[in-house]
Amino acid sequence: MPMPLQTVITIDATRSIIARNDSPDLGFDRSINPYRGCEHGCVYCFARPSHAYLGLSPGLDFESRIFAKPEAAKLLAKELSRPGYQCRPIAIGTNTDAYQPTERRLGIMREILEVLRDFRHPVAIVTKSALIQRDIDILAEMARQNLATVMISVTTLDRDLARRLEPRAATPQRRLDTIHALIAAGIPTGALAAPMIPALNDAELERILEAIRDAGARHAGYVLLRLPHELKSLFREWLETHAPQKAKHVLSLVAETHGGKLYDAQWGRRMTGSGPYAELLRIRFELACKRLGLRHRGGTTRLDTTRFRPPSRPGEQLSLL
Repeated sequence: MPMPLQTVITIDATRSIIARNDSPDLGFDRSINPYRGCEHGCVYCFARPSHAYLGLSPGLDFESRIFAKPEAAKLLAKELSRPGYQCRPIAIGTNTDAYQPTERRLGIMREILEVLRDFRHPVAIVTKSALIQRDIDILAEMARQNLATVMISVTTLDRDLARRLEPRAATPQRRLDTIHALIAAGIPTGALAAPMIPALNDAELERILEAIRDAGARHAGYVLLRLPHELKSLFREWLETHAPQKAKHVLSLVAETHGGKLYDAQWGRRMTGSGPYAELLRIRFELACKRLGLRHRGGTTRLDTTRFRPPSRPGEQLSLL
């Protein structure tokens, strides 16, 4: 069973909510993170080192010292209302999960979605939480206007391995059920086989893709394990505790995919790696997608940015155009 942790919520008094990036290997240039830190406790989470910037531990502090942004919706409405704002899809869940357990009580993500719906602003969401089903009403409304898409992360189909890797996240079956529920509501939904960890869950790649196809998904992607900064030592410790007989082999294969290092931050390679193992994984993914009729993640439908309109305010003069 996962270690019981008491979550401590701190208010993040940020003055802006949209984060910008110019990374050429990301499919978005802006994102929103309603929370810093994540209660799911996924040992492989590449966002863990960000807690070190706050003077906290990337380990247990990252899982239990959560920084929440209760003013996120108001800040978002303000930023979207600025003259000259250019609409492009906003990504949510690319760093920490917006649907982690604290969201059930605080509802920050739902308030953000309400703003995006009112502004008719497109959004792309990544999560591993079944809690997203709470917001099917908003997402289905947005999806009818081609304003919303979702990717569900499925790391493994092995419930025991999932419990050790992702101790407070939804079970694999709950994630598959969530894909089915979103698809049934008309919300474009795919899945990420992520992260693929050499010699630990990589043998499941084809089975994961088949399971998400059977759940209704029509597009998929994968990401190779990333171990930036302090995550290297954290993951090594986890391996030595939970898979000691495989630890050296796993780390050796990880290094093989990053030019002999445990992590290579170079754009274009950091999420897929390089070398024989990485190439084999890519080929397996592409062949499985072809056999199962799954589109690659990059082939998903483009969201509509032409519908964007700031909602009129009470007493505001109507436009003549």
